[in-house]
Amino acid sequence: MLATIPEAVVVVTEAFEGTAVPRWGDLIDDAMALSPRRLIVDLHGCPVMDAAAIEVLRQAHRSMIAVGGQLILRRPRGRVRRILRLAGLDHVFHLEDAAPAWTAVDGADHRRAAESRPIPSARAG
Repeated sequence: MLATIPEAVVVVTEAFEGTAVPRWGDLIDDAMALSPRRLIVDLHGCPVMDAAAIEVLRQAHRSMIAVGGQLILRRPRGRVRRILRLAGLDHVFHLEDAAPAWTAVDGADHRRAAESRPIPSARAG
């Protein structure tokens, strides 16, 4: 795998279900196109996901493995974690509980991850 960046982050900010699934799938695909060694999908802002969302994540997981990378699901909350466990995927996906390093500067949040490039999140519209 020729990695162009060490890490890409997609921050899910809504329910990952229904009509939102294709939009989030496109964002995850865009992140994978950057050829990161690690693709992180931050699920802290995601209250629920459906079977179609799980399939998007499974495909991303397979794609990352195929090129020597890793998909990481960051900070899934209780309900999402239960959905993954019930689907038998809590041991397939790498789940990460650590929050990213943030610092407030002049009232704004800024990431302190020099090797990280977050992918902008899509908003329902």
